[in-house]
Amino acid sequence: MNAFSLVSFIVIVACVWLFAYKRSRSVDTTGSEGFFMGGRSLTAFPIAGTIIMTNLSTEQIVGQNGQSYHAGMEVMAWEVTAAIAIVALAMIFLPKYFKYGINTVSDFIEIRYDTTTKRIISILFIITYMTSFLPVVLYSGSLVFNKIFRVDGLLGVRPIVAIILVAFIIGIIGILYLLMGGLSLSANSDTVYGVGLLVCGLLIPILGILKIGHGSFIGGLNSIVDHTPWLLNSVGSIDSAVIPWPTLFTGMLFNNLYFWCTNQMIVQKALSGKNLAEAQKGAFLVGTFKVFGALFLVFPGIVARNLLGDTLLKNPDNAYPALVVEVLPQVLYGVFAAVIFGAILSSFAGALNATATLFSLDFYKPIINKQADDSRIARAGKITTVTVGIISVLVAPLISFAPAGLYQFVQEFNGLYNMPLLVIILLAFYSKRATALSAKVTIVVHIVLYSLSKVFLKDIHFLYVLSILFFLDLLIMFVVSKWRPDGDFVLESFNTKVDIQPWKHAKIVSIVLVVLVIITYLAFSPLGFAHS
Repeated sequence: MNAFSLVSFIVIVACVWLFAYKRSRSVDTTGSEGFFMGGRSLTAFPIAGTIIMTNLSTEQIVGQNGQSYHAGMEVMAWEVTAAIAIVALAMIFLPKYFKYGINTVSDFIEIRYDTTTKRIISILFIITYMTSFLPVVLYSGSLVFNKIFRVDGLLGVRPIVAIILVAFIIGIIGILYLLMGGLSLSANSDTVYGVGLLVCGLLIPILGILKIGHGSFIGGLNSIVDHTPWLLNSVGSIDSAVIPWPTLFTGMLFNNLYFWCTNQMIVQKALSGKNLAEAQKGAFLVGTFKVFGALFLVFPGIVARNLLGDTLLKNPDNAYPALVVEVLPQVLYGVFAAVIFGAILSSFAGALNATATLFSLDFYKPIINKQADDSRIARAGKITTVTVGIISVLVAPLISFAPAGLYQFVQEFNGLYNMPLLVIILLAFYSKRATALSAKVTIVVHIVLYSLSKVFLKDIHFLYVLSILFFLDLLIMFVVSKWRPDGDFVLESFNTKVDIQPWKHAKIVSIVLVVLVIITYLAFSPLGFAHS
């Protein structure tokens, strides 16, 4: 990265902040609604932008492209099939959440079950974000940032020093974002970074294809189809180490439903919409992005394989950084660096805001300071933001000294509670007889069984394990609810806070998105590009 790139990087980051700050000034962040929920003022584009950028991390960009460099398009299941779950979010989960007028997913659990179940879920969320998301996002993001843009070479320091420095800067900026403008400022900046990521993300494979085709885009595509058709197959074998195809309809679907429909970090952004219609439109934009996201989160790995050969098979995570260095003009380094920086910042700020929200609304207000008014709750949220943010910044570099197995463990940590949480919420929707006791028993039994699976079933793909555990959790809730019934749940009044009229085009857009998913899978199959 030369001086021009560095200056353009700083200018872009500063301009995005200024734009987002001005857009967020209309929201009063001295109260809890303004600080945690953006004053429930967000429209479709900021909702979509902040969900996309919270979900999207540099580790994902590099990791999935690394996997596709080795295994091909079957990796796209993580992106493309998410659109199905996002349709469920828009059509099933959001209408019910908005009807209840909740701020957190755990609020809904308290209304339907009891306070203890709510706090168990909140604690699991908070622990997950603090141990397996925030520090990992900072460390892995900084690692990738340094790998692509050679910060260590620019500053003349060891790589670990550069990584610590980048993690520190991102952490501090993320904390300041939330302190100065809460969710609203973060959401508005995410919208800009999201557009930038889409443009720059698509530019990398396009430039790669042009280089493969010696200036011809069609020629480059034909070369990829002719020379590596097996990499264009999205249907993994039954024993695939990446995505076995049967799990697309079971474990992958259940995991997606958990992440997109019940995960506080994601759902909170949609709940900040000014009404249900805007939240649904935002969700559909996210779903569309996920279908086409495979073009820059997965396909560049295949482009790299064709352009760079098999030289990186021993370390496929280097495929994306190597492709960027190979095809991106120096004049655009600063722009691309700003976009990657924004992706790390957004993921960090999104999880940090969710953590502060859960602690302040589920523990500070009801337990620590029952007399706290709205401004005190917001102040507690800001203190939590600073505290958790600083801890994450300090812990992030330590991940580099952890054994390799630990890193994989924290990545799969949410398996401890994702299936029971999904089951608990689904039965809250569709069963009047599901009890609070059955919810608690299901969580405990699942944690024990999942932990045992990591020891005794470690050679079985974890999506198969989740497939079995989902149905077991469902069975446990049914059995315990029947064994210890508690009467039918009936809620007479709802605390609806905004207009809950659905978007008039929601059904047709849902159908279009599902059809898009099917077409994408057909295109990347033996019936499409992956001819033998």
